[in-house]
Amino acid sequence: MLRQLRQLAPPGSRSLSTKKQHHLPAAYYRGGTSRAIFFKQDDLPRDRSKWDPIFRGVIGSPDPYGRQLDGLGGGISSLSKICVVGKPTHSDADIDYTFVSLGVKTPDVDYSSNCGNMISAVGPFAVDSGLVIPGLTSASVRIHNTNTGKIVHSSFPVVDGEAAASGEFAIDGVAGTAAPVQLDFVDPAGSRTGKLLPTGQVRDVFDGVEATCIDVANPCVFVRAEDLAVKGNLTPDEITTYPGLLDRLDSIRRQAGVKMGLANTRDEVPGSVPKICLISQPGTDARAAEQRQTAEKVDLLVRALSVGQPHKAVPITVALAVASAARVAGSTVSQVVSEKRVDETGITLGHASGNLLVGATFDEEGALRFATVFRTARRLFEGKIFWKG
Repeated sequence: MLRQLRQLAPPGSRSLSTKKQHHLPAAYYRGGTSRAIFFKQDDLPRDRSKWDPIFRGVIGSPDPYGRQLDGLGGGISSLSKICVVGKPTHSDADIDYTFVSLGVKTPDVDYSSNCGNMISAVGPFAVDSGLVIPGLTSASVRIHNTNTGKIVHSSFPVVDGEAAASGEFAIDGVAGTAAPVQLDFVDPAGSRTGKLLPTGQVRDVFDGVEATCIDVANPCVFVRAEDLAVKGNLTPDEITTYPGLLDRLDSIRRQAGVKMGLANTRDEVPGSVPKICLISQPGTDARAAEQRQTAEKVDLLVRALSVGQPHKAVPITVALAVASAARVAGSTVSQVVSEKRVDETGITLGHASGNLLVGATFDEEGALRFATVFRTARRLFEGKIFWKG
């Protein structure tokens, strides 16, 4: 039978292995508009150099077809993620959380950034997996993000000792409603660079385009859509197919990354940070009727990129950085955000899948103390996950 199988196999694939697959305990969660595989750190090898092959195997990367069919990735950056949760190494935290972003077509395994969407599932995972004991009806989990060294407070309802899934709260980009998860990013400025404005300036110029470089939750770069002669309400597909736009944005992003101190050369700038985002004032583009409607609901239009791909919604860390940059006089964001807020509690962003309300709290001395956003999360499965060695 084995000989027959070898004879039937296509040329170049006539070697069969009877080796068993590897497996580990794991869970799969949706967090905001993303999904990720979750591991307890104690279940992974102590030698972190052994993590990368495991993560590539379970997520299905690299995949030259870009679909990650042989793993649990979804073919786009927001679905190609790993979260590792373990015992705290910070005195102000209940757990440690390490975020890992994986390339879809490439073997990249990137530990250089946080993920604001997936962090909404970290508290629920900690409760569901027994790492944190909740209250009778609610939980408050202090999360230490090891990628940035920052603390995030996660608060959410609890039912029978588990993170609540059902509720009446909705977020754009996710069908249906769920229980809300409040995320308070504590002292989020300087997540990677130690500074709110890493270049020392409110605005810089790259390739003849003005940009604001800011580090809140993640390093980010904001450029006005009009300065690139494009509409601020482009869809993700339109951004991808617009001639030369992705290359221009990546060139600006890499130059900003060097000036922010994230790398010594453009080629060394990580794919995940800095994030880059197109911003524009609602109601100023073509599609006039659509824009007038949008202008009544949002304070600012944002179109973000994540690991080189247009995001289907907006990364939460980008949203928090936008809310902060809007409060910095002279920034590219402050120049286009509406003066009269749709909701006085924060800034309402219009992204590719809908709207998002985010807030930033500064103290009397002008220091950023909190950035707050509400998301939802849900456990999709837990058990064993398998990968080929």
